[in-house]
Amino acid sequence: MFAKTEEVKVMRDPVHGYIHVEYQVVWDVINSRWMQRLRRIHQLGGANMVYHTADHTRFSHSLGVYEIVRRMVNEVPDISKALNEREKVTVLLAGLLHDVGHGPYSHAFEFISGISHEEYTCDIILHDLEINGILESAEEGLSADVVDVIRHRSANSILPQLVSSQLDADRMDYLLRDAYFTGTKYGEFDLERVLRTLRVSDSRIVVKESGTYAVENYIMARYHMYWQVYYHPVARAYECGLQKLFLRLDDLRKENRLPRTIPSFRPLLEQNKLTLEEYFELDECACNYGFDLLARSKDPITRDLASRLQNRNLFEYQEDNPAGNRKIRASLARADYDPRYYFAKDSAKQRPYEPYSRTGSEGIWVRMHTGEILELSQASNIVNALVHGRERSDSRVFFPKEIL
Repeated sequence: MFAKTEEVKVMRDPVHGYIHVEYQVVWDVINSRWMQRLRRIHQLGGANMVYHTADHTRFSHSLGVYEIVRRMVNEVPDISKALNEREKVTVLLAGLLHDVGHGPYSHAFEFISGISHEEYTCDIILHDLEINGILESAEEGLSADVVDVIRHRSANSILPQLVSSQLDADRMDYLLRDAYFTGTKYGEFDLERVLRTLRVSDSRIVVKESGTYAVENYIMARYHMYWQVYYHPVARAYECGLQKLFLRLDDLRKENRLPRTIPSFRPLLEQNKLTLEEYFELDECACNYGFDLLARSKDPITRDLASRLQNRNLFEYQEDNPAGNRKIRASLARADYDPRYYFAKDSAKQRPYEPYSRTGSEGIWVRMHTGEILELSQASNIVNALVHGRERSDSRVFFPKEIL
């Protein structure tokens, strides 16, 4: 038996109304320093350069994922019956902690560090004295069980499906939350209907046939949010600027000219992987302070790139094509801009749904009124058209607007 809090803790949330906490181990993890660090990590990285109210954090998203998982294991009868208490607590913690290893500026930072946030997440759960101590004090082996869910190695295959699949608590929360805070409607879908129609069949989460329309709406929400929010060219321009700044810093490091006024960035540039303590200190507050210092650097390229990030003087963008690229490069040369730091290409492509994803996770399954289990694209004409249609892509080049 896991210890309960004296009374159910509740936290107001604009998406879910309230976040409910009844287990002491969950409450202790929420109040740990690693979870509180997520208050200093924005959810959408460069997208808040487009949508000025998109200042929500990985902390609020993590609580939202936890809340959807909590509703799944408590309110969906098939799931509730299929799990014992330890499994329920394990998956609640996996939902809460799934992003605890996230770095600054969303996924753009992973390109710079070369290490996925999942790897840091698992290291924190297994090796941080506070997080690991909280979990192991609640029940021996709990930290390893939580990591197994995150790594899709859980003995009970239902658990990873709740946190990370093609119809999971993570996606459902970030679509609703990101839509709310960007002020868009693209990410809205009927969460209540989806939860109401979830079932379990042979250790697989399925949706009743009557829930197909709600799931179609969820798939379309993903499609529109990626192209209108996550892949917005201005957001990508910010991320390109971020990458170019760190490229310049790395080049200065190789020349032994790296500024000594940026202690937070030095370990990132000099080591293959940060220690957990170094990684803990590298939040967006530290990065913004570092950018402010770099905006006064003696190196003109560093100073310019950092200033662009701080003041939203972002790169312009055009479609990627050979003729246009040659003109841009010629303009860069005339203006004496080094293309290594002032010319970038970025391609984005996305299918909102795949029957079998590149990560190996299965698609969404529908239980028909006949009892037959069909993969979603076989049960939905809309999703079938998305699966077999042309994959949308967008390739652009980024450069200083003043050269035009």
